[in-house]
Amino acid sequence: MRALLLKEYKTLELVEMPEPAVGPDDVLVRVKACGICGSDVHGYDGSTGRRIPPVIMGHEASGIVFRTGKRVTRFQAGDRVTFDSTVSCGRCHFCRRGEVNLCDDRRVLGASVGEYCRDGAFAEFLTVPEHIVYSLPEGLTFEQGAMIEAVSVAVHAVGLTPVKLGDTAVVVGAGMIGLLVIQALRLAGCSRIVAVDLDENRLKLAREYGADLCLNAGGCDVPAEVRAYSGRGADIGVEVVGTSETLRAAAESLRKGGALTLVGNISPKVEFPLQWIVTRQIRVMGSCASAGEYPACIDLLARKAIRVDRLISAIAPLEEGRVWFGRLFSREPNLMKVILQP
Repeated sequence: MRALLLKEYKTLELVEMPEPAVGPDDVLVRVKACGICGSDVHGYDGSTGRRIPPVIMGHEASGIVFRTGKRVTRFQAGDRVTFDSTVSCGRCHFCRRGEVNLCDDRRVLGASVGEYCRDGAFAEFLTVPEHIVYSLPEGLTFEQGAMIEAVSVAVHAVGLTPVKLGDTAVVVGAGMIGLLVIQALRLAGCSRIVAVDLDENRLKLAREYGADLCLNAGGCDVPAEVRAYSGRGADIGVEVVGTSETLRAAAESLRKGGALTLVGNISPKVEFPLQWIVTRQIRVMGSCASAGEYPACIDLLARKAIRVDRLISAIAPLEEGRVWFGRLFSREPNLMKVILQP
């Protein structure tokens, strides 16, 4: 099979590799679409430490069942499917609690650090265990199916956030996940949403997707603007970047007693505004991947309650993967989600 291999940092190569073996509980998927995640772009240059060459990246995917293991009962060849990016064991303490994203023996598709190591979906074929596979409705394209992983990350984060009807929210970072978080917050009952970013085009999209106020952090005092808009600060905040500056902006935009959910994960360490958080009794929650939200997210997309089409900037064959990674890495303006077709 053909695969896009990260041979060394900043070097991608289209190679021939053996078709994956199919275990008794596995589903062999012919990949039809796989999105380039921001974490893949940061893995491309080694900045996150979570993509160690050689590795096949890619975890936002959909496709068609090609073959199934002998114990698989829910799927058969020809079925349209998508799948979770976290391979959970289903047996440990956390899996039994429904916290599959915290599985003691988890593997992450397309990640290669330590115990998470597992090749991903920038390839013609991929095997995944049946229990993380989901049917893709006929009304959704494979490209939309490849967006479900990102939607699940946003929905999971909002599900962890103590949203009350009528709350004001601030979302720091209007990239892919941030724009999905904005839509999920509106569905959860927020009456006012503030979007913060440095890119005017992303802020324009944020307004289209439900933000009431859009702030360019490069030209204003974000916390002061949020307090002026809301009267005392936002009730809840979602930080979707992962730097010291964005964490501080999110925390300092909250009212006393507010809640902050952290999703951004591009930096291993950041400075934490400890005294601000402690003296204002702000609740802080980390959000990791998703934990069983796939069926709900598939339904949300099928009903167009969450929209993703405007977020897809380009669809290209796997052979062009090197070019598109380069364009994303160079931060080409107006590029959001690029989907490769193996």
